[in-house]
Amino acid sequence: MTNVLILGGTGKTGRRVAHRLQSRGETVRAASRGSDIRFDLDDPTTWKPALDGATAAYLVDPETRPNPATDPRERIPRLVPEAVDAGVRRLVLLSAPGVEFMDDHPLAEVEQAVRDSGVAWTILRPSWFSQNFSEAFFLPGVLSGTLSLPTGDGRTPFIDAEDIADVAASALTDDRHDGQIYDLTGPRAITFGEVADLIGKATGRTVRYEDVDPRAYVERQIAGGVPPTIAEWYTRLFATIRDGTGEAPTDDVERALGRAPRRFEDYVTETAAAGHWN
Repeated sequence: MTNVLILGGTGKTGRRVAHRLQSRGETVRAASRGSDIRFDLDDPTTWKPALDGATAAYLVDPETRPNPATDPRERIPRLVPEAVDAGVRRLVLLSAPGVEFMDDHPLAEVEQAVRDSGVAWTILRPSWFSQNFSEAFFLPGVLSGTLSLPTGDGRTPFIDAEDIADVAASALTDDRHDGQIYDLTGPRAITFGEVADLIGKATGRTVRYEDVDPRAYVERQIAGGVPPTIAEWYTRLFATIRDGTGEAPTDDVERALGRAPRRFEDYVTETAAAGHWN
């Protein structure tokens, strides 16, 4: 039996991974700043108690944006050797798309630390989450009726968090995933305009997409109180959609699980039926 430490245990993927492993009878320790098992990447005193007895770990950095006070390029790389010393023998890292395209991506050094750990590892690079429209930063736009973003007519193959959790849970308990980097995507790339249409039809509400000039988007974010470095960073991420970087779907969900990834249309139907956009 595997004793799994899950960082970000209450987050979009962490809580789903925990549920899957618990249903299989695995021992799970879901850790976060506010959980019973307190874990804070900025507070190393919380690391040893959380790692005690763990044989596998799901690594998530909840803060990958530029921040002068906390550098994501340092937190997990400092945690990895401590985890290995504590007895962890398998690491599964939730990374991000674009690591291979952006030389200064904050997760590039994190990925390298995991690969150099000396234990079994798997890296997950999911595309933009479908659940960002119901559980995260695109939700206010959906509820207001306007998604205003600097993505132009760019397409992205949104990935369902349920698929990410399925791959992560398998990678934490099955050595056939050792040494794999999975670029996880949905089955087809769609525009934000198509997203707005699909959600609008499923909810019976008017939801439209409004393209915003990237520079105007940066200025709007700053005017709303977002620090300039973070506004610039977010806009750079959206630029990868606008210019078509990473829009091609992969077969990595099928490679990992032996089945096709969930369709965005199915996510929309299920989410609307659950009332999350009411």
